Amino acid sequence: MTMKPQARQHLRSYRMTLAAAVSMSALTAGAAIAQDTAPGNVARDEIVVIGTPGGTGANRQAASFAITTIKPDEITKFSPKSTADLFKAVPGVWAESSGGVAGANIDVRGLPGGSDAPFVTLAINGSPIYGTETLSFFEQSTIFRIDETIAGVEALRGGPNAVFGKGEPGVTVNFNLKEGSEETEGRIKYTTSDYGLQRVDAVLSGELAEDLYYMVGGYFRSSDGIRDTQFKSEEGYQFTVNLTKLFDNGKINIFARQTDDHGQWVLPFALGTGNDLGTFAQLGNNTRFREIQVNAAGDTEIFDFADGRGWDGIVTGGSAEFDLGSGFTIRDQLTFMTGDADTFGLVSSGSAVTAADVSAVTGNPVVTNGGVTLAGSDFVQTYGHWVVKKDLEAFINDLSINKVFDGGHDVTVGYYQATWSSDDWWSLGNPIPVQNIANGDFLDPTSVTPADIAAAGGDAGFMFGLQSAGDARSDAVYAADSWQVFDRFRLDLGVRHEWIDIDYVLDTGPGFPDGSLDLTTELNGKEWAYTVAGNYDVADNLGVFTRYSKGFLFPHFDQIREGSTSVNGVKQLEGGVKYNGDWLNLYATVYYNKNDSFNSVVGSIVPAASFKTRSVGVELDGSVNFGPFSTSFIATIQDAEITNSTTAADIGNKVLRQPDWQARISPSYTAEFGNFAATLYGAVTLVGERFGDNANTVVLPGYEKIDLGLLVNTDSGLFLQVHADNLNDSHGITEGDPRDPLAPNGRPIFGRSVQFSVGYDF
Repeated sequence: MTMKPQARQHLRSYRMTLAAAVSMSALTAGAAIAQDTAPGNVARDEIVVIGTPGGTGANRQAASFAITTIKPDEITKFSPKSTADLFKAVPGVWAESSGGVAGANIDVRGLPGGSDAPFVTLAINGSPIYGTETLSFFEQSTIFRIDETIAGVEALRGGPNAVFGKGEPGVTVNFNLKEGSEETEGRIKYTTSDYGLQRVDAVLSGELAEDLYYMVGGYFRSSDGIRDTQFKSEEGYQFTVNLTKLFDNGKINIFARQTDDHGQWVLPFALGTGNDLGTFAQLGNNTRFREIQVNAAGDTEIFDFADGRGWDGIVTGGSAEFDLGSGFTIRDQLTFMTGDADTFGLVSSGSAVTAADVSAVTGNPVVTNGGVTLAGSDFVQTYGHWVVKKDLEAFINDLSINKVFDGGHDVTVGYYQATWSSDDWWSLGNPIPVQNIANGDFLDPTSVTPADIAAAGGDAGFMFGLQSAGDARSDAVYAADSWQVFDRFRLDLGVRHEWIDIDYVLDTGPGFPDGSLDLTTELNGKEWAYTVAGNYDVADNLGVFTRYSKGFLFPHFDQIREGSTSVNGVKQLEGGVKYNGDWLNLYATVYYNKNDSFNSVVGSIVPAASFKTRSVGVELDGSVNFGPFSTSFIATIQDAEITNSTTAADIGNKVLRQPDWQARISPSYTAEFGNFAATLYGAVTLVGERFGDNANTVVLPGYEKIDLGLLVNTDSGLFLQVHADNLNDSHGITEGDPRDPLAPNGRPIFGRSVQFSVGYDF
């Protein structure tokens, strides 16, 4: 982290980079315009599911909301390191995927956050996978992994989110699974990397019997990780089966997705101590195991922190759709999930200090557990082993009936029900001094204590534990009418009434639950949400829309623990232009939103704050395509500020951690040579300056990241790919220290890495 003058210097260089990237896109567009012919555009016929009542589906060009679609070949070129990493392809979304394969911080359209993902819902085949958006140490991308079974991704921001699906006012990201067909098809792919990755993906689909189709697929993987911990810190597998049965008047689909996958939880660490910001990992063989007290009786347990953060569980569900005749259609979507989303992390506490500073306190040299005497210039720091065991379960069902009436009315009524639970056991803090080098050793406890680190200018750490059980149920009824007023104008209306019941039991203690009940809560509430939109087709390939929505977020278990039971209301006004031409596709959306009661405790040490925000912004999502040339681009420009707060000094400040602007430009060129085609592609990601805290005292400078890849496909089905991520080895900081904003700790993005894949399609 640096202060504002340095950040402005970075910003000037990034503007130059942005100008160069925009010029590159303009040249590509100019080349397209100069040609006499252009390919046809299939985007006009693209069907989206999310944002439609009961998952009815709608033509993307006709949709009166802001939605981004991502196809499998685009996922291949993105080569995301995690599910949350792919969210960087969605305008209006700020995803901090620097924490590893699970546990990202994700924010949407300037709405407040700062930890986990309070305005993000994930869905499979249109059905949400958990009952609430986020919990402490849990956001929904934690329990989903991207692989070759994905047919496409839809990301809907704002709009009808507030009424349909789970009633999410932020962003809903839907992953559609591949389905089988009469043709037997498959893919097998092997991937390796310069950081020890070994991964095999496979998918197979076809026909089991007449009108009965299957898809099976998955992966297994292991790697040392870009931030090498001296052991296999990223391991896991996933297996998916998807069955589809067609009838004369409908369709039934069922799926199951078993996952056991985890990776190192990467956390903020000391900056400016000489460690490589792109590859540093404090965790290593010396700090992998820790014996921790687990109850008031003094019992202990040895935990293996190689387990990191991830998901061991199953998500299963299905859908049914039948034409009942006379214009009636009935639909049902359901999801059931159960499993463990545990977290094991080595977490920094306070600033790093020199061994000389510590020796000045103790009067003795600083020695490691392994017997190494440190030089005075060596850095040491307090770290803590954090354990979070989280047992999750949810059942969600959405039943709807649709009727098309004469006169242009397309009416849907539905009933949504969800039950979910989270049983938690935490042991946080557990401070212990370590040498601040990659895979550094513990310090000899007879040489240095956490109190000595604190006396030398660092931090002594803390101890906190809990055991809790939360159960919740929500029921909602909703109704929608899509009224084709005249040929080119459609009016979309929707309303939702939801009520919720929550039971929560809590036991806390000094590093472990102490057996004394702290809280039992029964909470219930009810709220209305609604949306209204107008869509006008200027031409077959040009449309405009405007929409107003009012949504809400009910409190979740952790907010009850923190003493907050208020409902957070979100109001959004949007307007957009949609153009699908022969060479240019462009979706441009202007939005304005207000949040009226967001409650947050970031890192459990910073005092709780309740505040209101407002955000205004522009989202761009488009592509230029002609022959072998293409360039896709997304951009977000926004102004998000705190308008009211229990911390008066924060009023008027920027919403923490979200940039005023970000962009991603992805050009590619395909050349054919005999029986194979080669695609050279790249991407430039540009991120503006952000603040690491609501007080806006810590500046996180802007940065740029460059990716480059080559994809070769042959007529025989053989293909290979080389992908270089962060080719310029950028060290952009995505967050500071959430527990001590002024400590010089931060979490940079992953350093340069290269992956190689080879596979076969049949």
